[in-house]
Amino acid sequence: MLFLILFISYLIGSIPFGFLLTKIFLGKDIREIGSGNIGATNALRTGNKLIGYSTLILDIGKAVILLLIIKFNFSEYLFTSSIAVFLGHVFPIWLKFKGGKGVATYVGILFCVNIYLAVIFIIVWFVVFVMSKYSSLASMVASLLVPISSYFFIDNINYYFYIILFLLILITHRENIKRLKNNTESKTKIY
Repeated sequence: MLFLILFISYLIGSIPFGFLLTKIFLGKDIREIGSGNIGATNALRTGNKLIGYSTLILDIGKAVILLLIIKFNFSEYLFTSSIAVFLGHVFPIWLKFKGGKGVATYVGILFCVNIYLAVIFIIVWFVVFVMSKYSSLASMVASLLVPISSYFFIDNINYYFYIILFLLILITHRENIKRLKNNTESKTKIY
C-alpha cells in the first residue's frame, strides 16, 4: 500500500501544468521562456497572467486534492505522500526530471497538513515579496519560517518534516541564491 500511495503521489505531483497550459494556449515551450522553469512564476513571464495564475492554482490544487484523499483515508501516509507529491513536481518523469521549484505544491501540502502554517507561509511570502519584489527570496524566507513556527508555536512533533521541505526548497532555489548574491535575480510582477 505504501509503494502504491507513493507512486500515485509522485505521478500526480509530476503533472506539469505550467508546461501543459503554455503549450496548449500559447503553442510555446515554457522551458524556452524566462528561467526555463515550469512553475507559476515563470508561467507569469509568458506575458499571460491567466496562464500564470492558473498554473499556480493547479499546482496548489494537485497537492490539496491528493492529500485530502490521503488524509481522510490513509492518514498514516500523509507525510510520505506529501514528500512524494513535492518530488514529483520538482522531478517530473514526463519532462526528463526537470520540473518546477515546488513552492506552489508546497503551499498545497501545507494547507492539508497544517492550515495555520499555510497561512503563516502566505503572509510571510507577501510581506517579503512586497518589500523585495523577489519571488524566490519570498519563497525561501517563508519556507524557513514554517519549521521555526512549527517548532516553537504550532506543531513541534512534526517540525522535522517542515525542515526537510525547507531544505528541498533551498536546493531547488540554488541558482536563485547565486543570482541574489550577484544582484542579478529578476524581479517578478504578479499583477
